[in-house]
Amino acid sequence: MGSLSIDSARPMRPHGYDAEKEFDVRTDTYRGATFISTDAHVTEPIELYSERLDADLRHRAPHIDTRNGWRVLVVEGLSSRKLMSAGEREVAVVGDWDIATRLRDQERDGVSAEVVFPTFALQACFSSDDPTLQLALCRAYNDWATEVLGGHHRILPVGLVPAIDIEEAIREVQHVAEAGFRALFLPARVPSRPYNDGAYDPLWAAITETGLPVTFHSGTGYEPRVVRGPGGAVINYILGAQLDGPMVLLSLAAGGAMDRFPELQVVTVETGASWLGWIMTQADRIYEDHSMYAQPKLSLKPSELIQRQARATFMFDPVAVNNRAVTGISTLMWGNDYPHPEGTWPESRSACEEQFAGVSDEDFNAIVNGNAAAVFGFDLAALQA
Repeated sequence: MGSLSIDSARPMRPHGYDAEKEFDVRTDTYRGATFISTDAHVTEPIELYSERLDADLRHRAPHIDTRNGWRVLVVEGLSSRKLMSAGEREVAVVGDWDIATRLRDQERDGVSAEVVFPTFALQACFSSDDPTLQLALCRAYNDWATEVLGGHHRILPVGLVPAIDIEEAIREVQHVAEAGFRALFLPARVPSRPYNDGAYDPLWAAITETGLPVTFHSGTGYEPRVVRGPGGAVINYILGAQLDGPMVLLSLAAGGAMDRFPELQVVTVETGASWLGWIMTQADRIYEDHSMYAQPKLSLKPSELIQRQARATFMFDPVAVNNRAVTGISTLMWGNDYPHPEGTWPESRSACEEQFAGVSDEDFNAIVNGNAAAVFGFDLAALQA
């Protein structure tokens, strides 16, 4: 997960790397499909935050220190964390913001288009409990992303929206929509107010007015290292970050927001999707068994709301693929998590061949491109041209 492996990447590029001369780019893909990655990352320049914040906030901007040869990320609201060493950083694939380099890296993996999430901003923009700082950091990233990544039909950056101050969140939704973003990004968790709280209704209304989908990337809005010590890497990723998916979807489905706002389109990112079959079947059963207690009363079953309005992205999740008869195809979207090591980049062909073996072409294409095109507005004909 990007938020747990900030600034890490694979493979290392050799010294003297030149994107124009590296190799002949492979354009063949598994089954000849057009692949859209609904989970990719850019490693934005950390300096953009201090450069774009007002003078009175600049000293609180996220930054990188060098300590004993290690690059260390310092963010308000999080404990400091080591990144890769300075020497490793020089030759690593970190998710460049240069358009030509990104396209070449993704083409190498057989990917034609991408939904792009930040790296440092995943947590840096949402970790402080100060709504003023959150808004300033989100606005700084959004303005930078518009300038650097906006306007390309193969690259879709998401617009960050803080969620502590609802009125400010609504204004940023409107700002992001006016700037031309085609997707929004809210933190997966807001410790001070869970997403089943009716106070968010004005925000959901504002989002539906824009017609933009709202994404929730795993591990955002809180300290993602829920445990330390032996097994921490596995425990944190599965029982911390990936559980953000069911928490978000159940909060919005069983909590009634999807029912009240049927046009609200929700995407959980890098959460995997194995859990979808579990929560959809169990939520229906529990809602029925506890009908005398369950509030609010819904017009549809929780699973029907999720199937109508929600998607979960995964990199390698054969269980989710096998559960598609339960969850429906429309709930599943693929991403390679470029360039983070938990993802399938740059080996997505072999990973997809393994997890999609025996899957019909119709289902396969829906998962790797059709659903993404429908939700995020990619023009498949233009991508295939």
